[in-house]
Amino acid sequence: MIRFAFRFVGLWILAAAFIFLVYDGTRSIAAGVVLIKPFGETWNDIHAGSLQALQPIMERHSPWLWDPAMLKALTSPTWLVLGVIGMILVLLGRKRKPLIGFARR
Repeated sequence: MIRFAFRFVGLWILAAAFIFLVYDGTRSIAAGVVLIKPFGETWNDIHAGSLQALQPIMERHSPWLWDPAMLKALTSPTWLVLGVIGMILVLLGRKRKPLIGFARR
């Protein structure tokens, strides 16, 4: 059941990543230059309070996680961050390979 939930949520996140890829492509074609919306800006547009609340929590528990890792994710394109998260969830939810023979357990 949990694998199904991982796959289900992962596929929805991959669909959102594709939507943001099309959105960036459309904006880029219309403007004539490459325009990429960073993940931090998208998160801020959706819910600014949670992003501002996350920074002190992460800096208090593990400062190295905020500065190189989270700042890199916040400046990356939205479609890339969502695509990576979606692929990880789909891979976590994949079905096990069937067992061959009796020796493998």
